[in-house]
Amino acid sequence: MRQNSLITHSVGGIAVQPEFWHQRWEENRIGFHLGQVNPYLVKYWPSLELHTGSRVFVPLCGKSLDMLWLAEQGHDVVGVEISPIAVRAFFEENRLEPVISQQGAFEIWSVDQITLLLGDFFELTPGQLGEVAAVYDRASLIALPTDMRPEYVEHLNALCPTVPRLLITLDYDQNNMTGPPFAVSDEEVRDLYADRASLIRLAAENVLENNARFREQGLDHLLESVWRMGA
Repeated sequence: MRQNSLITHSVGGIAVQPEFWHQRWEENRIGFHLGQVNPYLVKYWPSLELHTGSRVFVPLCGKSLDMLWLAEQGHDVVGVEISPIAVRAFFEENRLEPVISQQGAFEIWSVDQITLLLGDFFELTPGQLGEVAAVYDRASLIALPTDMRPEYVEHLNALCPTVPRLLITLDYDQNNMTGPPFAVSDEEVRDLYADRASLIRLAAENVLENNARFREQGLDHLLESVWRMGA
């Protein structure tokens, strides 16, 4: 088992490691958190054609409200998150009372159809995750710098190699803003998922007008794309 898997990576002089994300949550610097259900999820999730009761994996989940929406669609949801502040906030803010247990290096927080694994995504094993029917990635790939993204995709493939996925990415000029969230180009998505012949871009929209904090960084465009990958 790998230890401190995020420590050696940096971008713009910032080390992207567990301590980085812990500090972000401690300081409430969580502009990446969306205070509503993602409209792209609502619009495009049905394209995966999952059965009710299917188990969905949400890596690097934070306290995303998307997990509540997925559960409301009848799915069993399992997320993994490294910040105890984020996990605690998810349950407290949604007035949920979890059952907490320990499984190896992970603390398990569960209530009804939602289970959050508190720990490092890169330490998660297929046995700990169990079988899932789909992956939803809105803020995982774009949370990682360029040199970490291949490792992330490789590990995700090891955890759930053949299931369909819905991926949401952002692309912008990183000369004006270093991230996170980081820019991920169409070309990089296609390179990272080159083994997925069924990779399709469902939507692409310049959403800069609706994101003041990105405009304040000097960006002149912010392209948000939605990708679907089949099994």
